[in-house]
Amino acid sequence: MRKVVSRYILREISIPFFMILFILTFVLLMGRILQLMDLMINKGINFTDIARLILYLMPSFLMITVPISLLIAILIGLGRLSRDNEIIVLKSSGFSLYQLMPPVAFAALCAFVITSVTGFFLIPYGNLATRNLLFDIARQKASIGIKERIFNDSFTGFVLYADEIPSHGDYMKGLFICDNRTLEEPATIIAQKGYLISDPESMQVTLRLKNGSVHTTNTELTNYRKIDFSSYDINLDLSKSNGGDSGPVVKDSREMSLPELIRESRTPGLKKNVLKDYIIEIHKKFTIPFSCIIFGIIGLPLGISKHRSGKSRGFVIGLTVIMIYYILQLGGEALGETGILSPATGAWMSNTILGITGVFMLITAAKEKPFIPLFIRNITARTRT
Repeated sequence: MRKVVSRYILREISIPFFMILFILTFVLLMGRILQLMDLMINKGINFTDIARLILYLMPSFLMITVPISLLIAILIGLGRLSRDNEIIVLKSSGFSLYQLMPPVAFAALCAFVITSVTGFFLIPYGNLATRNLLFDIARQKASIGIKERIFNDSFTGFVLYADEIPSHGDYMKGLFICDNRTLEEPATIIAQKGYLISDPESMQVTLRLKNGSVHTTNTELTNYRKIDFSSYDINLDLSKSNGGDSGPVVKDSREMSLPELIRESRTPGLKKNVLKDYIIEIHKKFTIPFSCIIFGIIGLPLGISKHRSGKSRGFVIGLTVIMIYYILQLGGEALGETGILSPATGAWMSNTILGITGVFMLITAAKEKPFIPLFIRNITARTRT
C-alpha cells in the first residue's frame, strides 16, 4: 500500500517538474537567443557553433531551474492532492505526514544529484568551453571579415588590405598594412603573403607575414627607416571582434572544478578578495545542490496545507520562497565578500535560515498545528476587519 501511494505522489510531482523545468529553461534561453541569432545572421557564424554555445550554456541554466522546478512541482502536486481531499483520506487511512515524505525525499534527492553533477563537472567545463568557443568564433570572424581588395579596420590599431585571397582562405597575398599602434612612429608594412595563426592557450591570433618590409617614420617626417624581413608576426587585438580583451588569460573561478578551486585557494600570497571569491565558489558547489533538500523539506508542509485555490497558489508560494532564498544567498555572499561574515558562513546563510524554518514547519504540520501562532493570526484578522 505504501509503495502504491509513494508512486502515486511521485507521479503527481514528476509531471509538473519536467513541464516547469522545460518552460523555465526555455525562458532563460530566450534571453540569449537574440544574441545568438545576431552571431549567426550578421556575423556569419555557422549553426553548428551556435548549437554548441547553447549546449555549453545549458548547465548554468539547469543549476537555477532544477531547484525552482522541484519546489513548484511539490507545491502543485501536493496542493492538488490536498485540494481534492486526498491528503485527508490518506491521513484517515493511517498515513502520517512523515510517511508521506519518502516520495518527496526521493524527488529532492534526484534533484540534488542532478545539480551536484552539474555544479561539480558540467558548469566548469561548459564555462571554459564557452570561452574557448567564443575565442574561436572571434578568430573565424577575423578570417571571415577579411575580404580581398577591401580595406579592413576590424583590428585595433591598424588597417589591412589584401590584394588576393585564394578560395580555400588559408593565406593572403599582396598585403598592405597601415600600423598605427605606436602613434610616435606609425608604420607601413608590405608583405607577399600572410597567415592567420591562433593559439587557444594564450587566446591570441597572430598574423604571420612572409617576405616583406616595414617602413617607419616619426610624426615630424624627419626620420625614415626600412626593415626587410622574411618572417614577421603581429598579434591581433580582437577586442573589437569579441568585446573582450586579448592576451594571456587564466581560468575564472566559475571555470574551475572543485579540486582546482581548492588548490588555487591554498596558493601562498593570494589576495584576500580573490581568496574570498574562491572560498565562496567552493561552498556554492555544495549550497546550491543542498537547496533541493531544503526545498523538499519546505515544500511538503506548504503543499499539504488547506486551501481552495488552484495551481496558481503553488506558483505564487514557490516563487516567494525562491525569491527569499536567493535574496538571502546574495546577501550572504555580499557579507562574506565584505568581511562582515566569513565566506563560508555567508555562503551557507540562506540554507541555514530556510533549513531551520523548513524543519520547524514540517514538525508543526506533523502535529496538526498551524505554522503561524494563533495570537498573530487573530491580530491579522482584526486588522483586516
